Amino acid sequence: MAAFARWCFDHRLSVIGIWVALLIAISGASLAAGTSYSNAFDLPGTESTKALELLQKSLPESAGDADQIVLHVDEGKLTDPAVEQKVEAMLKDVSTLDSVVGVTSPYDEAGAAQLSQDGRTAYATVQFDKQADELALNDIDAVIDTAQDARGDGLQVELSGQAIDTATQSGPGSTELIGVAAAAVILFVAFGSLLGMVLPLVVAIAGLVGGLMSITLLSHVIGLSDVTPTLAALIGLGVGIDYALFIVTRYRTGLKSGLEPEEAATKALNTSGRSVLFAGGTVVIALLGLLVLNVNFLSGMGIGAAITVMWTVAAALTLTPAFLGLFGMRLLSKRQRKVLAAEGPQLETVGIWARWARLVARRKALTAAVALGLITLLAIPFFSLRLGSADAGNNPADTTTRKAYDLLADGFGPGFNGPLQLVAELKSPGDQQALTALVSDVESTTGVAAATAMPMKADATVGIVQVVPTSAPQDEATTQLIDRLRDDVIPAAEEGSTLQVYVGGNTATFGDFADVLTGKLPLFLGVIVALGCVLLMVAFRSIVVPLTAALMNLLAAGAAFGVLVAVFQWGWLGELLNIGKEGPVEAFLPVIMLAILFGLSMDYQVFLVSRMHEEWTHTKDNRRAVVVGQSETGRVITAAALIMICVFIAFVFEGERVIAEFGIGLAAAVAVDAFILRMLLVPAMMHWFGAANWWLPAWIDRRLPHLSVEPMEDAPVAEIAELDVVDQPVRT
Repeated sequence: MAAFARWCFDHRLSVIGIWVALLIAISGASLAAGTSYSNAFDLPGTESTKALELLQKSLPESAGDADQIVLHVDEGKLTDPAVEQKVEAMLKDVSTLDSVVGVTSPYDEAGAAQLSQDGRTAYATVQFDKQADELALNDIDAVIDTAQDARGDGLQVELSGQAIDTATQSGPGSTELIGVAAAAVILFVAFGSLLGMVLPLVVAIAGLVGGLMSITLLSHVIGLSDVTPTLAALIGLGVGIDYALFIVTRYRTGLKSGLEPEEAATKALNTSGRSVLFAGGTVVIALLGLLVLNVNFLSGMGIGAAITVMWTVAAALTLTPAFLGLFGMRLLSKRQRKVLAAEGPQLETVGIWARWARLVARRKALTAAVALGLITLLAIPFFSLRLGSADAGNNPADTTTRKAYDLLADGFGPGFNGPLQLVAELKSPGDQQALTALVSDVESTTGVAAATAMPMKADATVGIVQVVPTSAPQDEATTQLIDRLRDDVIPAAEEGSTLQVYVGGNTATFGDFADVLTGKLPLFLGVIVALGCVLLMVAFRSIVVPLTAALMNLLAAGAAFGVLVAVFQWGWLGELLNIGKEGPVEAFLPVIMLAILFGLSMDYQVFLVSRMHEEWTHTKDNRRAVVVGQSETGRVITAAALIMICVFIAFVFEGERVIAEFGIGLAAAVAVDAFILRMLLVPAMMHWFGAANWWLPAWIDRRLPHLSVEPMEDAPVAEIAELDVVDQPVRT
């Protein structure tokens, strides 16, 4: 690492030039290729998938996405001749568009139930030939434009459905600039230098651009959802700034201790650079752990985010030393350079962090109790966690999908926004009669507003029943209805016949998605915990350190999910943050968040414990090692955490509920991890364990490869003069 650092330092202009050329090339290629994102995901073996496969095989014209054109008038009725003529003409135009196989008008006999009782609200059903994720956006846009052209003269026209939602989603906003601005302020306060503020931002942005452009190109090769680049930006920007910050901080410390710029840069890369490489590797491994779930939707997210993290690590390890060579001593403030020139090498005061570290050492029981109390309080809502999918009622109020949702809910009831679809396989002549009886049973089931059998021929092999719940798609009552139909009502109707009925539709699909992920969560959790423990065991030659880290990660996850439940499921601060009404937490959020959280938590664990381990190696004094490690890393860890929190919170204002969930969840996790766990609970526990922190059975030690996160020095690099961890003030 030292030789590599010197090369980047000496050939700084070449390194910067290579990066500029590389970013221009990959950006040009991605712009030329365009994007090919897909939100498709496979759930083999689930009821909703079986229902869809049966439709695609027997009734392909009914297997595509069905969306709604919602009509409303405040005065008069939709059956007024002038209004009816205008709507009918528009629906006729829609029926001739590409990808549209049929339109059911509220004025047709088949659509008589699509007109509200007061005659002011109605909807037409647009049947597409493919599922929403397979449709061309231009075809969906054509439907939207044609329908909305009929607006005016008191007629309101809105649209809803999966295809419409996909086409009307706003692109990534610029709220990340808020996070960058906040990070800039924190960096300036931390360094007191304009260049010290700019350098980590430039390095992070370079890595982020490379990652996002790579994702664009990768979308043509593997299935990547349109959420992937936003999620990658959220993670990449946070870790990119932090990684550069860790290296620049060590470089500045070297300069103030009297080292020449090249030597300070080499030492910074050989110490903090190794930690960045190790920490970045653990983040990548945790994200790639999503592959064990075998869900293509999530695998793509993990791969995209992992690629972005790799770009940020590469930028931190190459661009940072190049810029250090370019800026040299100017990364210190003018005042610091003057003091250094006049008084020689300076011992940098760690002040408050040293006093805090000694306080934790003296009051370890009280510190641990306070930390555990805070974690418990934050984690209480976690036990009410309900996974699902938020419906269009949480979309921004000015979107057509939200307006359509509200009109349908007011005119027909909330269940009309997410009807269930019972798909029946008819194997014998008596099955049609059994299906008719099932419709009657479903109608009388608690939670059902209406059940209607679609017209079918006498020799039909497939029957369809549309079931409208009394509750909204995201409500827990709808989930309970699906379970009731599958477990009780349908099995009773199938008895004594060859009838086979599956519950499908978008609402049921998202419910099955949640069930599949919940079932695979223990495996995923076990894999990333085991990998994290092995990596830390190799790095620190310890049993206690990795087990402590795993416990800390689980505590941080519990607290973060508790905050998510309180904000999104219970609705606390919902209006203030403009994130919609209360609803379930997105089904895929826990696994994605756990992957990110385990990676980010490992960052702080590595930077904190590596400094403790370095001091322990030289002194064999656990108390001193823990105090020195906490004293020297406290400022940089908390500054890095504040930067990451600002970046994550900025994404809350993106206007998309899913991204807001990631932003708040990850911000809460980082805050808990950095300020409660790493500054309170971890050092308190390490004081309790004493020398056992660094114990590893000899037979395991012989079998593990030797990997040093930070290289051995000839003398302790704590550089703490006459440190008394109990009484004396600390200066470095």
